[in-house]
Amino acid sequence: MARWALISGLRGDLEAYEAIQTDLRHTRRVDTLFVLGDVIGPERECNALLNRLQQPRRGELEPQCLYGWWEDQLLAERGYRGGRRADALRLSQGEPAVDALLQAVDPGHMGWLAALQFGFIELDCALLHGSSASVDDSLGPNSSPLLLLDRLTRMEVNRLFTARSGQQFRLELSGGGIQSQVRDLEGERHQQQSVPKRQVIGIGAGVHYTIYDPGSDRLDFLIAGSRPQQRARGFA
Repeated sequence: MARWALISGLRGDLEAYEAIQTDLRHTRRVDTLFVLGDVIGPERECNALLNRLQQPRRGELEPQCLYGWWEDQLLAERGYRGGRRADALRLSQGEPAVDALLQAVDPGHMGWLAALQFGFIELDCALLHGSSASVDDSLGPNSSPLLLLDRLTRMEVNRLFTARSGQQFRLELSGGGIQSQVRDLEGERHQQQSVPKRQVIGIGAGVHYTIYDPGSDRLDFLIAGSRPQQRARGFA
């Protein structure tokens, strides 16, 4: 079965992308490359990376890309989100950050960015930038198990790969059940819902990326050019 590489948070860093591609080509035996958003950002000019993503070099894995928070802000500011604007970016970082983002991406790339999808469903896995709730939903090791379960069940998957937090983590919901008590005009009822084993996985950002083998459920957190880090485990 195919092995996946999952990356995010490049924010215009072509050197980081080249390092990951070199790593994958030489050592990782990967078949599919998923890019879970935030390929642009206000820190640097992003056009060279955008050109590379759209026109891979010979021998490179062709990236399967989603839009992330930064893409969503740019698309909103340039009128691709109806009446919305980049208000979240303005509130958090101010008008200079909005101007820098506009300057970082040539308008010629807007059609490609606007065509990016919100998420992918592969096998029993959801691949998203944030979560099934929104692109800015930041899940992490300290997120509530009930919140994680909600994000998983919204898409009816057993594994959710997320990138928004920029962290690498694996959290396991090991099963069990949820008990509820309902009182209405007909009296009081007790309900119990079983919870299957499910996972939420943070893939990292920049040169920190993740390899996943769907056949064996093996997960490796990596840094481009480095040896695999110890795999992280979560809670039940």
